[in-house]
Order: sequence, then C-alpha cells, then structure tokens
Amino acid sequence: MTKRRNLFMVRAWFCTLAVLLGLVATGTPAVWAQGKKSTATKKTMLFLQSQSPLITFRVVVRAGSAFDPAGKYGVAALTASLLAEGGTQAATYKEMLEKLFPMAASIGVVTDKETVTFVGEVHKDHLDKFYPMFADVLLKPRFDKSEFERLRDDAVNRLEKNLRGTNDEELGKQAFEIELFQGHPYGHAVTGTVESLKKLTLDDVKAFYAANYTRAAIKLAAAGDVPAPVLARMEKDFSTLPAGKPVSLAPVSAVSLDGLDVTLIEKETDATAISLGYQLPLTRKDKDFYALLVANSFLGEHRTFNGLLMNNMRGKRGLNYGDYSYVEHFFQEGGSTFALPNTPRSAQYFSIWIRPVPNAVRLFALRQAMWETDRYIQKGMTEAEFESTRKFLLNYSRLWTQTLSRRLGYRLDSQFYGIDDYIAAIQTNLPKLTVKDVNAALRKYLNARNFKVVMVTRDAEGLKKQMLSGAVSPMKYDSETPAEILAEDKEIEKFPLAVKAEKIRIVPVAQVFEK
Repeated sequence: MTKRRNLFMVRAWFCTLAVLLGLVATGTPAVWAQGKKSTATKKTMLFLQSQSPLITFRVVVRAGSAFDPAGKYGVAALTASLLAEGGTQAATYKEMLEKLFPMAASIGVVTDKETVTFVGEVHKDHLDKFYPMFADVLLKPRFDKSEFERLRDDAVNRLEKNLRGTNDEELGKQAFEIELFQGHPYGHAVTGTVESLKKLTLDDVKAFYAANYTRAAIKLAAAGDVPAPVLARMEKDFSTLPAGKPVSLAPVSAVSLDGLDVTLIEKETDATAISLGYQLPLTRKDKDFYALLVANSFLGEHRTFNGLLMNNMRGKRGLNYGDYSYVEHFFQEGGSTFALPNTPRSAQYFSIWIRPVPNAVRLFALRQAMWETDRYIQKGMTEAEFESTRKFLLNYSRLWTQTLSRRLGYRLDSQFYGIDDYIAAIQTNLPKLTVKDVNAALRKYLNARNFKVVMVTRDAEGLKKQMLSGAVSPMKYDSETPAEILAEDKEIEKFPLAVKAEKIRIVPVAQVFEK
C-alpha cells in the first residue's frame, strides 16, 4: 500500500471546524538529506502559533517503507502501526482508547515511502493528560505481541483481501508505482509483501525501531495555543532518543521509456482500472514545477471538472466516474478532494488515473487519455485558459491548508523539499508566470507516447493481442452523439500504441504484492 493512515477514531466533531490563517513559524528545523550527506541542527521543533484551542502535534520520522531492509518489506509500516495502535508501557491500546474518548482526542499515523508521521490532536483543556500519552507512543512503545500479530494479519489481509479482492483502482495505482520504480527502495508497496509480512517477527519490529527512530531522523512540530513549557518538554523528551546518523536515500535512476511498457493484471472484473505515467525530474523545490502545476491543472485536476480529461472522457462520453492527472504523488485524504499531507518524496512522477471503464472500451479509454494529452501538448494553453486556470489554483490551493493540522503538515513537507512554505510559493510564483512559461514547461516535461501502463482487467491475453495488432478500438454509444464527438472518436480509436510483445507482461492478480 503506497501509504497508510491508522487513526484512533475518536476525533472531536469540532476538529473539522478550524479554519486558521496567519500562523507564524518559529524554531530551526532539522535538515533531512535527499541523496546527500546532511546533519540535524540542535533545534528540531517547528511551531505554528495560533489562538486556536485545538492543539496539533506532528512527529515526522524518516523511516518509511523505502528504508525496509531487504527481505523484510513491510516492517516500516508495521512498526509505525504497532506504535500508534499497540499501546505504551503505561497503558494497553484498549486503555488508551478509553482515555482518549472522553477527551475527544486522536492519535494516528501516516506511513509512506520516505516518512512516517504521527499525528496527535486534542483540545487545550486536555493537553496535560494527552501529551504524555502521545509522547509515550513514540518513546515508550509497549511492543505487545498480540497487537503485533493482529496488525500483521491486518496488513496481510489488506494486500490479499482489500487490494487484490475489492479495490481495483488502488490495486492498479500501487502496482503502477512498483513498476515505475523497479530496483529502487520505492519499488514495493508501503504495506510490504505477503511473503515478507508472514515472516516478520516482533524482534524485527523492535530492531527497525531501534535503528531508525533516532534524533537524526525525527522532526518535531506543533501548532495551536501550546504553552511554551509543553514545547520545551517535548524537545527534552525526544532528546532521549539515540543520536543516529543522517538519513538519506540514493537518487532514483532515470528510466528512459521508448513507447509503452505495459503490465496487465489478470482479474475477473467487469471494468478495467488504468494507471499510466513516467518519472519526472523535478519537485516542489524546482522553479519549473509551478508552471507544470498550472499546465497539469488544466489537463486533469483531481476530482474537478476543470480538467480536459474529466470533461472529455467522463463529461462528454460518460466513459467512467473520473479521469485525473498529477505531477507528483497524490493520495486523497478521506472523503475530501485534497491530498493527504506528509507523503513527501524526493523522486516524483507524472501520472494519469483512469477510473474503471467497461472492458469493452478499455483500449479506447487508454487511447483517449494519450490522445488528449498529445493534443494538449501540441496546442498548449490559450491566454484565456491560462488565466482562468491560474486564478483557480491561486484560490483552490488556499483550501489545502484550511485546518491547522493540514497547515502544519504542509509546512513540514515544505521543509522536506527545502522550501519555506509551499502554499506561499504558489502564491508567489503563479502571478509571475506567463502562458509562454506554462506551455514551455508542458512541452519540456510531458509527452504522450512513452508510458508505464498498468491495467487491471479480465482476458488480459485478448487485450494483449488487440494492442499488438494495431487494430482500431471504436467507441459505441447507446444514445445520439454529437457529430464533433464522433469525428474525434475516429481519431482516437486509431491513436498509435507503440508497444512490442516483450513489453507487455501479464500478471495473475494473486501474484501482485506476493514477493
């Protein structure tokens, strides 16, 4: 699984109401290395001052799944889960829930490729009781054997039952990421593999915790009306962790694609989930990223009708529920339309997510996504399209940090990328852009011919033959369709798929996430 958020589901109803602006950051952040040697500073606290009585703590540990030892895939996520849901030396998990519930407080964890983030939220009135519990989660874990076994079984079931069995969309997206980063520490699911998880022991978790939960790997953060003594106590408490060494990952080797590289996951399903994309050589710290952010928003902003893909595939043709594109890793937080904070990555990618389409039009849908992207790259944005998209993003991005907790999460991500404030950077950089800048970035970084493709579908062998034959894949409608749509369909159905037999792999669903 690309990331995981396990929450004690005892959050107060009022926690969703905090819309807080004008926060001031203080303190000197730790420095995390991204492929380079680095050291942590003495100060490790990021603090956002606010009058809000809702207090948020976040502790980010550079100990995500990319740091899983060989053969122990899933130990990072399992360690994080056991800390958050396994109790502390002072209380069992059940006892913790019983204490948290009347406080309307929560403790949870977000695990991704490079980082693990523990999130604690509580009203100021209960801070004195809550903070020691939150600190103990990381500093004094219980390492309860029965909870370990429960969480390990949950992880196996997540892979075998949920992803393989009932969630084709997420199955395809996670398999796509694995294919995209083969041979790199990103190249396995965050949850791990079935074979590895079944072999993991409690001692493996204890060893991973001892090796990776160190002062060099940790970043502390808090927000709200937090008394100064509590902040000082937090820094003092976490200073008891071993010093550790600077944390870094080797840079991802660029993968050059020539045409399509296709993985077909064979599964008995009535609809086909499709993910496609390729690596990108830039992140939020790069100037061109902001031009590409605008270009991508017009192509496929997540769960909006601002994008060409959504309008032309769902809106005009009714192919499926949604079609989106991204210029960095994206995982939706809950039922919102926004990205989950604290899943930063030093290696990013462009992707298109085509939500399940009927099998009869699966190849048409793939071709249309490529055709729409190709036509967009060739034509670029008009001045009017650029202005409306930029205006939309300038306003929409402010919503990404409408709660204090999300603002804190985004500020931590900004420090990961070596920038001050991502949302502020959007507000600064977008007004300086021109349509020429955006179209130049569009043509420099995107293409519509060379993709890693993953499709979850039935009769994969039949699809393979169809792809290799070069035959057209016509779209059929049950109602009268405008002539201009039918004319476009004639172009789409024959859009060239540059793929060779050796570049198409068929994988039974039972083998995905297995080893």
